[in-house]
Amino acid sequence: MRKYAVIVAGGSGTRMGGGIPKQFRSLCGRPVLWWSMNAFKEEDPDTRLVLVLPQEFISLWKDFFSTLPADERFDHEIAVGGKTRGESVINGLSLVTDDSYVAVHDGARPLVSPQTISMGWEKVKETNAVIPVVSVTDSLRYLFNPQESESVNRERYVAVQTPQIFKTSLLKEAYKKAGDRVFTDDAAVMENAGHHISLFPGSYDNIKITNPKDMAIAKVLMGQDA
Repeated sequence: MRKYAVIVAGGSGTRMGGGIPKQFRSLCGRPVLWWSMNAFKEEDPDTRLVLVLPQEFISLWKDFFSTLPADERFDHEIAVGGKTRGESVINGLSLVTDDSYVAVHDGARPLVSPQTISMGWEKVKETNAVIPVVSVTDSLRYLFNPQESESVNRERYVAVQTPQIFKTSLLKEAYKKAGDRVFTDDAAVMENAGHHISLFPGSYDNIKITNPKDMAIAKVLMGQDA
């Protein structure tokens, strides 16, 4: 089974403030982005890594990466991020062979576990398109408009995470069918192309870092005082 991980870190991370995108900031002594790479390599050292980075920060990433110990400098290829997440994924997929499976992962989810990744790889061999999810714990309401809403049964909803894992050739075809349409994630692109999406258990620790508070939570989850 040929496996690729396309780790999408093409955003500017403006909600973090401070000028440096979140994926390059230090988390427990390593860039946020590195932790995602490490999880995939820990799960299977043969997984090929593709990072999708903003053009203007590629040199910054290379500088950060060059300072890491030799055994932590995992081989990887770099694709340039696009104007949208979809464009970034397409650019990353251009470096992935069709005869493979690909995990598309948010670079801002550094706490993904090797166990979650392994579960996804096993599941995708059966169904070709799988995503990790967790149950929703908050009460939910459906908005008709800003003034009117109604409660909904949260047991009928799940929160979607990454890595989302697919047969590569099918995901590439799905993006071609999507054209210029914008989707929030790769599973929606696959559904638009007529593919069934299977679910597998994610983890509540697999948080997405979008602001300084998330960074503090990540440090606590990793056993370091915030």
